[in-house]
Amino acid sequence: MRRLLFLPLCLLLNLSILTATGSRVVTAHRMLPAGAIQVVSISPAARTLGAPVNSEITVEFDRPVDAGTIDPYSFWAFGKWSGTVQGTYSFSAGDTIVTLTPDTPFSAGEQVMVILSHDIAGADGSALRSAGYSYQFWVAAGVISREYDHIQTLSSRHDPGPNTRSYGGVGTDLNNDGYLDLSIVNEDTADVRVFLNRADDSGTFDPFLEPPNPVNTQASPSEPSDFDRDGNADLAIANIATQSVSILLGNGDGTYAPQQEVIVGPSPRGITVLDVDGDGDIDIANTNFGSPGSVSILRNDGAGIFGPPTFFDGGGSEEWALGAGDMNADMILDLVVGLRSGPTIAIHTGNGDGTFSAGGTQDAGGLTWMLNVGDVNGDSHEDVIGANGFSHNGSILLGDGTGQLAPPVIYPTDPFALATDIGDVDGDGDLDWVTSSFSGDWFLFENTGAGSFQFDQEFLAPAAASCALLLDINNDGFLDLALIDEIADEIHIYKNVGESPPKPYVDSLFPIIYGD
Repeated sequence: MRRLLFLPLCLLLNLSILTATGSRVVTAHRMLPAGAIQVVSISPAARTLGAPVNSEITVEFDRPVDAGTIDPYSFWAFGKWSGTVQGTYSFSAGDTIVTLTPDTPFSAGEQVMVILSHDIAGADGSALRSAGYSYQFWVAAGVISREYDHIQTLSSRHDPGPNTRSYGGVGTDLNNDGYLDLSIVNEDTADVRVFLNRADDSGTFDPFLEPPNPVNTQASPSEPSDFDRDGNADLAIANIATQSVSILLGNGDGTYAPQQEVIVGPSPRGITVLDVDGDGDIDIANTNFGSPGSVSILRNDGAGIFGPPTFFDGGGSEEWALGAGDMNADMILDLVVGLRSGPTIAIHTGNGDGTFSAGGTQDAGGLTWMLNVGDVNGDSHEDVIGANGFSHNGSILLGDGTGQLAPPVIYPTDPFALATDIGDVDGDGDLDWVTSSFSGDWFLFENTGAGSFQFDQEFLAPAAASCALLLDINNDGFLDLALIDEIADEIHIYKNVGESPPKPYVDSLFPIIYGD
C-alpha cells in the first residue's frame, strides 16, 4: 500500500511505514499551521483496491484527540452499496488513534467514502483544518472466473402501463437488512422504482414497490449517500428537462420521503456527491450542459436540506459528465468534468471551503457522456474512465496524483456508449470495466493489471443498453451484474457462477501444495 496525505502549501518532512491495528500503512508527515491537529495515517489506505470486507477504519492523529468531538457526524463512512457504516469508536495509543469498527461487513467490491469533519479537535484544544479530510477506498471482491447465469428479468413498467425509460439507478441497501436493493430511475414516468432484494441468498428481487417515488421529467444520473445522517441511504437525481436536482431521503424500509427539488442550471447531465466544505455532511455537485454551461454546488445544511446552488465555470462549455475523486492526493475530494466542447476532461481541485480551483485538462478521447474515477493501474493515483457517446468508444486517462492526466487510451465500444461502470468482477485486485451502449450491448473489459484492458465478453441487450451495476446481489462475496435496458424497461440480473481457484493446502504425509 502507498500513502496518503499531501497537504497544500506545506513542507514534506518525512515518509515512514507504521503498523496501525495490524494494518501496514505508509504515512506522510507535513507541517501545518502551528497548533493544528494533523492526520498522519489512515487505514485502509486511500484509493486502495482490496480492503477486506471486515475492515476497521483507523485514523492516527499527531496528538491526542478530544474524544467528545468524535461521533457519527464528525467521523463517519458511507459504502456506496452497503450504506452508512454503523459501528463503535475506540481510542488507543494515548487517544492518538481512533478506530471505527463496523457492526456488519462491507459489501464485496464496493467503494467506500470516509469523511472527517473540521469539528474534530485535539485534547489540547487544537482544531482540525477547516477543510476536514475525505477519501475513498475499494473493498475486495472474491476471486472468481467471469462466468454468468441470467437468473431474473425485472420490468420497471406497470402491466399495462406506459414506457418508463429506465436510465440508471443504484444498488444500495435501502431497508438495512444487509442485502442490496435496486433503485431504478425512470426518465419518461419521472420517478424512482424500488426493487427489494428477497434477502434469501438467491440474488433475486421482488416486483417494484408501489407507489413509485416521483421526481421530475427526464430524471437520469443519480448518486446515493446519507444526506440527513440518520443511517438510512438517500438518493440524489438530476432531472434534465426541468433543470433541477431531486433529493430523496430514505425512510429505512425501502421507501423514500417526498422529494426536495432544487432548481439548478439548464440541462443537468452529471451528478456526484462529496463534502465540499469540510463540515462533515455530504453536498451535491452537478453539471449543466445548457448555455452557457456550468457546474452547480448544492450545500447541505446537515439535515439533508439543500440551499440554492452556487455556480462555477467547468473549464469550457457544454459541461456534461461528472465524477469525484482525490486527484491531487490532498485528502480533499475534487471534481472531474467531462466537457463536450473540445472534447475535454477538466479537473477542478477542491479548496475545502465550497469552492474549486481549475486544475489540469486533457483531451477526452471523444464526446464524454459519463465518467468514473478510480485507480485502474494500481499506482494509488486516481484515473478517469469515460464512455464517449456519439464517438462510439471509451477512454482511459491515467492520473499522476498531482491533478494531471495522461492522454487518453481509446477502446472501441458498441455504438452510442452511454455509460461506464467499474468494479473488480474477478477479484484479482484491479478494477474491470463495463460499457453500456444505447445502439448496442454491454461490453465487459478485463483489466490486465496495469491499467490496460482487453475485451472479455458481450451481454446482449433486448433493445438499448443504458447502465450496469456491478454489485454482490446474494452476499456470496463475488460481484454480479444488474444490467438496465432503457427501451425495453428491463433490469437483467446476471449471477456470477464462475469457479474460484482451489485453495492451496499441504498433505499431512506428503508436502505437496495443490492449486496455483
